[in-house]
Amino acid sequence: QVQLVESGGGLVQAGASLRLSCGASGRTFSRYTMGWFRHAPGKEREFVAAITWSGGSTNYADSVKGRFTISRDNAKNTLYLQMNSLTPEDTAVYYCAARTTWTLITRAGDYDYWGQGTQVTVSS
Repeated sequence: QVQLVESGGGLVQAGASLRLSCGASGRTFSRYTMGWFRHAPGKEREFVAAITWSGGSTNYADSVKGRFTISRDNAKNTLYLQMNSLTPEDTAVYYCAARTTWTLITRAGDYDYWGQGTQVTVSS
């Protein structure tokens, strides 16, 4: 089992950057495919990005491709999401998620573990 804790959210202006972090407990972090999702008010939870256990494969939602970068440091049990050129449409609570698998997965229902979320607010 793994526990996930997100951090790094905040209030920024459009065009700014933020880096989210997701710290994971447990000794098997490197076995997990990790993902980032977001949930904005009035909208469904949305896939943002995912990364395999080795970091060798990644996948991004079209809405963030070219602006966001997912990465991980298995030695530090930490997942990251670098967010650049933020827009008000990126405003949401951001969650990290984990599943013990070798494959890249993008569906929220396929993840087993979730963090509590961190709020990102982008003002215009």
